[in-house]
Amino acid sequence: MAGMLALALSACSLLHPQFEQPTVNVVGIEFRGGNLLQQTFAVKLHVQNPNTQALPVRDLHFSLSIDGEAVADGINDRAFLVPARGELDFDMKISANLAVVILKMAGKRQAHADSLAYEVTGAASVDLPFMSNIPFHQSGSLSLGDFSK
Repeated sequence: MAGMLALALSACSLLHPQFEQPTVNVVGIEFRGGNLLQQTFAVKLHVQNPNTQALPVRDLHFSLSIDGEAVADGINDRAFLVPARGELDFDMKISANLAVVILKMAGKRQAHADSLAYEVTGAASVDLPFMSNIPFHQSGSLSLGDFSK
């Protein structure tokens, strides 16, 4: 019985390809409208697929935090295909609360800091058998000088 289970698991591993985490970067943001509490933006994302197999993405969701506080989230529910070892740019709509960002910036300026920490997290739902979501994560800092130009 244990031999049959081991054989079944090894067969599943052949069917379940190992995917490396794709790289997702924000390459552009365009304001689309909103009010004081919530704004809508079109965000251009760049996805790099390091895998030897094309990556059919069913949908993608992400959230953006500034200094540990969530300020934006978005969902792309249009399927797309990132070629094997290839790249793809696409736009998605996000909702944001820039009032939080402005308050964070003001606090940092008072503390004479020169940057804000950010973190982008999310996952791509892949349309392949035996595959679950592929998570992604990017963090860094945004220079406050970039906001004063």
